[in-house]
Amino acid sequence: MIAQPFEYHVPKTLAEASKLVAQFGAEGKILAGGHSLVPMMKLRLASPKHLIDLSKLAELSYIREDGGKIQIGALTTHYKIESSDLLKSKCPLLPETAREIGDVQVRNKGTMGGSLAHSDPAGDWPAAVLALDAEIQAVSEKGERWIPANNFFVNMLETALAPGEILAAIRVPSLPTRSGDAYVKLHQPASGFAIVGVAVRLGLDEKGTVDQVSIGVTGAGPKAFRATAAESALRGKSPSAKRLAESSEHAVEGIEVNSDLYASSTYRARLAGVYTRRALEKALERAGGK
Repeated sequence: MIAQPFEYHVPKTLAEASKLVAQFGAEGKILAGGHSLVPMMKLRLASPKHLIDLSKLAELSYIREDGGKIQIGALTTHYKIESSDLLKSKCPLLPETAREIGDVQVRNKGTMGGSLAHSDPAGDWPAAVLALDAEIQAVSEKGERWIPANNFFVNMLETALAPGEILAAIRVPSLPTRSGDAYVKLHQPASGFAIVGVAVRLGLDEKGTVDQVSIGVTGAGPKAFRATAAESALRGKSPSAKRLAESSEHAVEGIEVNSDLYASSTYRARLAGVYTRRALEKALERAGGK
């Protein structure tokens, strides 16, 4: 199919983009990398009258340290994150997650901000930003605000972005000492999306006890979520192999698990536990644990 006719706008600044978004309201759609919106338009699942292309906004493509944290512009591509020496050193979970996204062509064009704003329940970035306790910057004509990642994903394809807001940046903490990150996933064979994906940041105290753990899960529910029951089962405990396995069994506690052609809800729940254990084991090893 062919998309319905639309007017095409290419703002040169974020301020100009914000003005267009406010002007067109529900009749406008923002285009970043285009991997989600363009197919939806071709299938006429989305039919905006105005398309606002942000791809020329160089001010939204960057990776830099800012105030003791790392800030990433929303239009930074998956490949730039995958290949960033700063991130490999200071926040290795992000390059590891980027490597798991799609294929080379997707990673060269797709953007982190576009993926997060789309809020696909099987997307990779949501799990990572949840595990990192990231903050997401929303900008509009009225100003800006930072939204905790925990509050950002509302439902399938729905976020906390208000009408008129543009996702402009993501802010994440650097990897603390005695800490490790990991992202593991089972790929859907055609699209590369996550049937289940799990991101972990795990920290140890001087005695080797888990003093910080955050687990982001994607692919398992109607939106990405924090596996808080699994975190609680491990936090403050010695990370033995048995305890990692036991805590992982709580990965989807309280979640209505997805069922589709690729995995039933029962199988997907089991996968979530297995991949949570694997991510915890990998993060523990990287943190210097046994």
